[in-house]
Amino acid sequence: MGLLGYTVRRAFNSVLLIVGTVILTFVLTHIVAPNPAHVWAGPHASATVIQGVIKRYHLDAPWYVQLYYYLIDTFTLDFGVSPYFGQPVSTLIETFYPRTLELDFLAMSLTIVIGVFTGAFAAAHQDRIGDHAVRGFYLLTWSIPPFLVAIILQYFLAYKWILPPGQMADPALALPKPITGLITVDALIEGNWVFFYSSLVHLILPVIALALISFGIITRIMRSSMLDVLKTDYVRTAIMKGVGNRRAVYLHALKNSLIPVITVIALTFAYTIAGSVVIEDIFSYTGMGYLITQSLENFDYPTLIASTIVITISVVVINLVADILYAIVDPRVRLGGGQS
Repeated sequence: MGLLGYTVRRAFNSVLLIVGTVILTFVLTHIVAPNPAHVWAGPHASATVIQGVIKRYHLDAPWYVQLYYYLIDTFTLDFGVSPYFGQPVSTLIETFYPRTLELDFLAMSLTIVIGVFTGAFAAAHQDRIGDHAVRGFYLLTWSIPPFLVAIILQYFLAYKWILPPGQMADPALALPKPITGLITVDALIEGNWVFFYSSLVHLILPVIALALISFGIITRIMRSSMLDVLKTDYVRTAIMKGVGNRRAVYLHALKNSLIPVITVIALTFAYTIAGSVVIEDIFSYTGMGYLITQSLENFDYPTLIASTIVITISVVVINLVADILYAIVDPRVRLGGGQS
């Protein structure tokens, strides 16, 4: 199977998964609330508002008609109006989702760097003190609850040092004009250097917190992959020729050890997106975590359902990209039906 056919098949499976998730949210909504109009209108809605919701979402029609319109609204990004925020849910997603993406991409970049190099370091020092130290550290950070990691960082790096303990930027500064939705990028485009610096400084702690709870799985896979590559003939030959262990590890073995890590990176990114909900709440970072928390606390089900769908789509797309990249670097994946 060629790369194009492999990509089409993976993309088709991803679309089916997304549609299945949307249908599942529809079913769960009707199970949790036999009368969805009260859910979508909010807990304090009047009879007039509830009647309007019934007509707007065809809730007086048979279930299959409701499902049809539910799918149409979802894939046209028409999630209705938030009863708590009083705004279209799509507008809320457009505001808060890019902020979470910015945080997650920075955290994931740091996670990859830490995971790859700690894994390579542990493999190069197999069964020695460096290996044991790396394995002990990532097991510790992996086992600690994300909120506790965030609180520890706040205590030691904010209250005991100089980093800000929370917020996206200095509250006294006005937000830059929304261009890309990424506030740091928007500040840079606008030339607002004060806000740009403030937002970067405020990102340090949540980015480190997300990286610490996520890098362990990459470290573990990288270490295992590196140990296998170090046993290959071409690496041993390079060492015998006098290349040196450090050069053999970080120059010759590192590149080929990255192949199994690509898929793990996608899974780690999904874990990072989920973990950011807790981290954002701890650091008062107003992204999707803030939106989901407020929706839960105020019974804002339309916003909560839309946020769940958006995050699910993000995870599916990330895994699709990882599958394609994996097929590019290792053609055996797309050529073998059993391995694809």
